[in-house]
Amino acid sequence: MRILVSMCLLGVPCRYDGKSRPDAAVTALSAAHELVPVCPEQLGGLPTPRTPAERRGARVVTRDGRDVTQAYLDGAQRALDLARTLGCEAAVLKERSPSCGCGRIYDGTFSGALTDGDGVTAGLLARAGLRVVGESDAWRLAGLQEPVRRDQP
Repeated sequence: MRILVSMCLLGVPCRYDGKSRPDAAVTALSAAHELVPVCPEQLGGLPTPRTPAERRGARVVTRDGRDVTQAYLDGAQRALDLARTLGCEAAVLKERSPSCGCGRIYDGTFSGALTDGDGVTAGLLARAGLRVVGESDAWRLAGLQEPVRRDQP
């Protein structure tokens, strides 16, 4: 199976802070699946590093108040186009991210508080029929019986 994966989870330094978050469970997927790395925020034209952003309803706003919604929408659409072109059936995305978060995201106050919801890309991919999970559930796609120990630098 082809799986779209947040590049930061594969060790590529593309997060807002210019760092990565390599994850052993995500890497373990490559033993049985073809991983397709993606960073929707970069696909939307945002630089790395970049000012932190959070969702506020349907909008995505940076900590300094700049509306970057269109970049997030563009990146999400490009990620979906890539997934469709390559036949991806699932996606493993970075939890809590305004583009990749699945189920719980930062609440838009930049206080570290979480709220129910999906990131822009996660929501679009799920509506398009892909199975979308965060990195803490990647082990389920690998067919493992229990989670792989996480490597958090």
